Amino acid sequence: MGEFFKAELKDRFLEYALKRRDYFEVQVLYDEFLRPNYSLDFVQKLIKEIQEYDNGLLDIMAGNGVAMFMLASTSKTQHFLDEGGFMDMHVVEEEKWDTFLTQLSRDEKSSKGEKLLGKEKSPVLKKEKTLLIVLISAVVVSFLFTLFSLVNNAFLKPDYVPVDEFERKMEALRSHYQEENQQLEQALEKAQKTIDSLAGK
Repeated sequence: MGEFFKAELKDRFLEYALKRRDYFEVQVLYDEFLRPNYSLDFVQKLIKEIQEYDNGLLDIMAGNGVAMFMLASTSKTQHFLDEGGFMDMHVVEEEKWDTFLTQLSRDEKSSKGEKLLGKEKSPVLKKEKTLLIVLISAVVVSFLFTLFSLVNNAFLKPDYVPVDEFERKMEALRSHYQEENQQLEQALEKAQKTIDSLAGK
């Protein structure tokens, strides 16, 4: 529910209290103004807000186990309504906010205009901006070339071995294996001699 509607209801409660000139139950306000769309708790909440604003606007009596049971107008009620009541207070508050927001938007527009004027007047800033863009572009291009060369070397170029180098490596492997074979044959002969000598004994 909007604040405007709540302000109107509070004023209607006070007007009703003035007409009655005697005490009446909170339930009566609920029955008169808010049944069946709102609850009795909502009525009590609005009365509490009236009381928090000025506890002299209504005379509230406790009873029947509740803090707000019976209500009546006071000498201040008529004067408050003559001054405009809660509705007038709400309208004044809204006007203040509208004025504030209008002033705020004007300040923002003027500061944006000043910034735009400041940008147009400074060719040094334009030069710096251009230099910055050129520098960033150079860094990006350098990065891309480096990345391309790394990818090209790693994935795209096959790793060729010249024929003479291949033959040299093969010859080295052959000689290495021949040496190992000779060593193994010698070890085998020694082992055979040892076995024969052990068997001869």
